[in-house]
Amino acid sequence: MISRILTALVLIPPVVFLVGWAPEWLFLLALVATVECGLYEYFVISQHAGFKGFPAVGYVAGGLLCLAQSAELRKPGARGFVVLILILLLTLCLALRWTTNLKHYLGATATTILGILFVGFTLSWLVPLRFSDPVTGRQVALFLFLVIWADDICAFLVGRLVGRTLLFPRVSPRKTVEGALAGFTGSLLVAWGYGRWFWQTADLKTVMLLAGLVAVAGQVGDLVESAMKRGANLKDSGALLPGHGGLLDRIDSLLFGAPVLWLALALKDLWPL
Repeated sequence: MISRILTALVLIPPVVFLVGWAPEWLFLLALVATVECGLYEYFVISQHAGFKGFPAVGYVAGGLLCLAQSAELRKPGARGFVVLILILLLTLCLALRWTTNLKHYLGATATTILGILFVGFTLSWLVPLRFSDPVTGRQVALFLFLVIWADDICAFLVGRLVGRTLLFPRVSPRKTVEGALAGFTGSLLVAWGYGRWFWQTADLKTVMLLAGLVAVAGQVGDLVESAMKRGANLKDSGALLPGHGGLLDRIDSLLFGAPVLWLALALKDLWPL
């Protein structure tokens, strides 16, 4: 517990700076580094589960997706989706050459493509969330991280102290219904305070709805990563962060929360509010 708290105290200030005040080039550099590290841990999990992909393709693809999102800010043209389609097709083609035993072709290509989507594609949406709007981008990005952190912290503490009813024991033997509800409630409370005192340009009802969507998406992302680790018979995705495990163990909620928040904001004009 002590190492977990100390790691969080050390990491939170630089992360807040990167998310809220770092220039685009530094934000992009940190994001690409995060994607590469996350992909490394993903491919380690995959190998333990018996699936061998093409890590080199994943690393290049993850970086290109982030760069494509950055280029999209200057000249819109769906570059992220174009790059993604090209990467998927290229992966299928390269695997024909690299797979010596065609019995492994399907598993290798599926593993590689899933990693690109699960880590690189999802995290790349942090770029438009932060920099698409020069006025509200910082507020949106900080909102995302605060909601995710509130969910994780409240779910961990309440689940550890009073959690009794297992949420999804086949996937995660520790997560409880009480913890999940506490995490969701904590996210809403933080969002309410943030919308009332900091993100005052947004309607409070909208802020609360966004927080609920991000909180649910984050918990699903956490369960998905837990299912991968359990299938590979691993407790953590790595040992990079003392007290927390691997990087994927810390950003699994963000992997689903970021694209869901972007999608919700993109479609907000269709909301019946």
